[in-house]
Amino acid sequence: MASPFDIDEIYPDDGDQPLRLPRRQAGSSPQGVTVTLLADYTLRTRVALPSAAIVALLAETGVTTAGARTAISRLARRGVLEGSRLGRRSSYRLSRAAAANLSAGGQWILASTSSTTRWDGSWTIVAFSLPQDHGAQRRSLRAQLRWLGYAPLYDGLWVSPQELTPLARAELDRLTLGAVTVFRARHAALASTVHRAPIEAWDIEAIGRSYDSFLRRWTPLLPAVVSGRVDGAAAVRTRTELMDTFRRFPVLDPQLPVELLPRDWLRRPARELFEAVYDGLAAPAERHVRSVVERYADAAQPGVEAHTTADLVSGVRADVGPTRPSASGSVTGCS
Repeated sequence: MASPFDIDEIYPDDGDQPLRLPRRQAGSSPQGVTVTLLADYTLRTRVALPSAAIVALLAETGVTTAGARTAISRLARRGVLEGSRLGRRSSYRLSRAAAANLSAGGQWILASTSSTTRWDGSWTIVAFSLPQDHGAQRRSLRAQLRWLGYAPLYDGLWVSPQELTPLARAELDRLTLGAVTVFRARHAALASTVHRAPIEAWDIEAIGRSYDSFLRRWTPLLPAVVSGRVDGAAAVRTRTELMDTFRRFPVLDPQLPVELLPRDWLRRPARELFEAVYDGLAAPAERHVRSVVERYADAAQPGVEAHTTADLVSGVRADVGPTRPSASGSVTGCS
């Protein structure tokens, strides 16, 4: 099954150009919004929702009817959604693999943005060489490395402050062409003006601006959320957009060592704001989703349940353990 999300939502296909998200003004892909919406309210139960209800909910986020139906169709073809039909009514739900994928991804998102693990001062270096006529494999490997928390210091030389994980080792073991070398070492600083530190593989200023943009976008809304003045379609729309933006941060900032970041790094404030708004809107958003679904179903639809950040941390589905995204741009548990 293909990943519910794609790395090129965050980085261009070639993998070594400046990051592109979060960027609210550019909008999100209808497929991404559809997955986020269904995950937010059906992940625990995998209940099937009438396609008309999904289209109506997506319309409230700005997705056109045609765009919504196309997104649903493509997600079904990719194996992210499963369809069923009763008479003239079609319904869709998250596939089992996609639900496992998204549950593990939720844990990873929250863990990655709250980790306090102390860095040991070493870097994992992945150096690779692929034949020039294998551009597709090169792009695939770069996407794999991005999801695994690596960034390109130079062409063909990628770095990460984290240890080589079993998942990363397994992905690199799949290579059948070219050559790859992996080692872990400390950086030796030089006085030369052309010296480049490993942390410079990430655009720290751009990531910082993304955090700042996130905080400026959502902080003014917090008082209304706390006082219960955001409800109905606005609660669902806000929660969907919030998650669709925040889920990108662990890829942009894959637990980069705080020792190498600006003193006022905004990872923690962004996580705290996300938690306050996302959890604060869970109840009113769930009520609205239920009401929309009931308009297109014969009776009240059980199984529409909003989860909180605490649910995501503990694992919305008990049979899924914490992990990092897989090479295809998903998280482990989705093949």
